[in-house]
Amino acid sequence: MKGLVVITGASSGIGEALAKKMSELGHPLLLIARRVEKLQALKLPNTLCAKVDVTDCTSFQEAVNLAVQTYGPVDLLVNNAGVMLLGQINNQSTAEWKTMYDVNVLGLLNGMQTVLSAMKSQNTGTIVNISSIAGRKTFANHAAYCGTKFAVHAISENVREEVAESNVRVITVAPGAVETELLSHTTSTDIITGYESWKEDMGGALEPNDVANAILFAYSQPQHVCIREIVLAATKQQP
Repeated sequence: MKGLVVITGASSGIGEALAKKMSELGHPLLLIARRVEKLQALKLPNTLCAKVDVTDCTSFQEAVNLAVQTYGPVDLLVNNAGVMLLGQINNQSTAEWKTMYDVNVLGLLNGMQTVLSAMKSQNTGTIVNISSIAGRKTFANHAAYCGTKFAVHAISENVREEVAESNVRVITVAPGAVETELLSHTTSTDIITGYESWKEDMGGALEPNDVANAILFAYSQPQHVCIREIVLAATKQQP
C-alpha cells in the first residue's frame, strides 16, 4: 500500500478532487472536514473519514493517530481547509476576522504540528499548504483574508527551511480564483456579485481538478526535489 495521505477540507472543491485522485493512485486516506457525511458519500476505499474542526488541535491529532495506526505513517498532509469572508475593514464583523485567522492560520499550524515530528524522525514526508494569489498580492475587499494567506506563505517557507535537513518537503500552492464553495462564505451580496462578474470577465475560474493536478505534480517529484511554490490561475485572470 502506498503512503498515507491526509487532506483537510476534503468535503468539496479542491480537497474532494484531490481525494478522488489520490484514491485512484492507491493511497490510503484520512479525510477531514466538518461535514463528515459528505466525506462518507465519496465511498473511497482504504479511507477514514473524520469530523474534525481543524482549530481543535486535540481532535486533529486523535484523527491522525488513528489513521497512522490503521495505515502507517503520514507521507503527505494537504492543509486545504480554509474560509474566505470578504469585506471592508471599516464595517466587517470582527467575528469574521477571527474565523478566518482561526481556520486559515491556526488550523494550518495545528495540521503541521500533528505530522512534523514523525516526518522528521522518518526522514521523509511532504506537507502541501494551500494558500492563494491573495497571499502574494492584495485585492479589494480582501484585507483580512489576504493577511491570513500572507501568513500561510510566510509560515510555509519558514518551516520549509527548518525541516529541509530532515528531508521533509513543504510546498505552497497558491491558486487564483477557483470554482469552489469558498465565495459562499462571504456575507455581502454586493461583493459576491462583483466577484462573480470578475470570474465571468476572465472566461471562468480554475476548476478544482486543475489545482489537484498541480498538487499531484509537486508531490510526485522525487523526495530530493522540492517545488517550493506553485502559483496558478486562469490564463485570462487579471490581476
